[in-house]
Amino acid sequence: MITMLGSERRLCDGLTRRETLKAGALSLLGGAFNLPSLLALEEQKQTLPRKAKSVILMYLLGGAPTQDMYDLKPEAPEKIRGEFKPIDTNVPGIQISEMLPLSAKWMHKTAIVRTVNHKAGCHNPLPSYTGYELALADITSTKDTFPPSMGSVCEYLRPATQELPDYIYLPNYAGAGNAGGIVRYPGPYAGFIGKRYDPLFSEFDKEKHRTVGKMKMLDGEPFLSRNSRLADGITLEALGKREGLLQQFNRQQRTLEAGRALDDVNRIQQRALSLLTSTKLKSAFDLSTADPKLRDRYDRSLFGSSTLIAKRLVEAGVRFVNVTWDFPGDNSWDTHADNFGWLRGALPTLDLSYSALLGDLEESGLLDETLVVIMSDMGRTPQVNASSGRDHWTYAYSVVFAGAGIRGGTTYGVTDAHAAYVKDRPVSTSDICATIYQILGIDPDMKVYDNDRPVPIAHGGVPIHDIIA
Repeated sequence: MITMLGSERRLCDGLTRRETLKAGALSLLGGAFNLPSLLALEEQKQTLPRKAKSVILMYLLGGAPTQDMYDLKPEAPEKIRGEFKPIDTNVPGIQISEMLPLSAKWMHKTAIVRTVNHKAGCHNPLPSYTGYELALADITSTKDTFPPSMGSVCEYLRPATQELPDYIYLPNYAGAGNAGGIVRYPGPYAGFIGKRYDPLFSEFDKEKHRTVGKMKMLDGEPFLSRNSRLADGITLEALGKREGLLQQFNRQQRTLEAGRALDDVNRIQQRALSLLTSTKLKSAFDLSTADPKLRDRYDRSLFGSSTLIAKRLVEAGVRFVNVTWDFPGDNSWDTHADNFGWLRGALPTLDLSYSALLGDLEESGLLDETLVVIMSDMGRTPQVNASSGRDHWTYAYSVVFAGAGIRGGTTYGVTDAHAAYVKDRPVSTSDICATIYQILGIDPDMKVYDNDRPVPIAHGGVPIHDIIA
């Protein structure tokens, strides 16, 4: 008996005809499996101790400014230090922005990594989600040749008997909030391991928004509709149409193999169909059952409501939940103009949602088994421009970790006097991904296969052991 992708499989002596047919059945379902990769996967074991059962990734799409949030430089010139002052946290010696007073009370459970950097271009989330720092000519679409995201690897490892998917993406695909919703940023997808490991996407009403200060805030709640995509890349609506095709395929497959290969096909089909009637999934998205005071604690913005649903999803057993703060119209974390006016509206919502999430997880006993991460695709320039904004910058920015597996009350890495460049202990995006994998008990050096080529899931990244408890 050995472990394959987190589930136990019995192996017989040598390769039988049944195993060959099994590999063929998996390939027909759209994955990237072939015989060599299947054999290699059989030999892999998930042996790392697990510190967290689930991850909630709070993703700030567009480039969050570390100088105004987690790495303030009050002694820098005015055009660099900006308008916000640092405040003390509940851990002596660690300060963050005055715009994040609730987050400051959770520093004892938090680690701030201040020296993240990459050279893969601006507005490119691929490094964040995969650890693969590839500069892209096109950052407004995705390709099946890209490496898989962390969430897709979790879905890839999901036990066959589990009812719910292990990767859910809220409130919609990255870029859905942009004008026209025609942009799909790369990174969150399964890439070359196969579309069936893509996330289950929720949707939201793009017309629901309100003005907060000088910013437009997306409102409403994420929801699942029959157009929502399943983990195998098809919609719930299309699933019904394909059920007959699957039945036809099953009949043909029976003429070849009546045993385990067909059982695997049926399990994949049944997992997809079960989403249509999953009580756990529907309950997690139904915020009418939530305490109104709890909803207020999270903030009733789209981001706050998505964060509350993320907590309910990990409570139901989902392993990786992403909550993206997307582009609402012409306003976003891409603050080329009026950076401080926009942040005065955005940071209080982030502060509420993050602190409410940690508090809710702690009250329900889940903080010790849930890792919470705040991440962005890049940072912003140290120099404030002529439009009172900060421009694109990938050379130094912060990622925040909290909860399960984290040594709270720590900072890692030092930037220079302007938070422009790394001074000490640089961190790559592959190191960030490796840290998340390590805490989840997934070996960062585990291989997935791009055709016959083995690719480590963290692309050579090394876990940041100083922040791991």
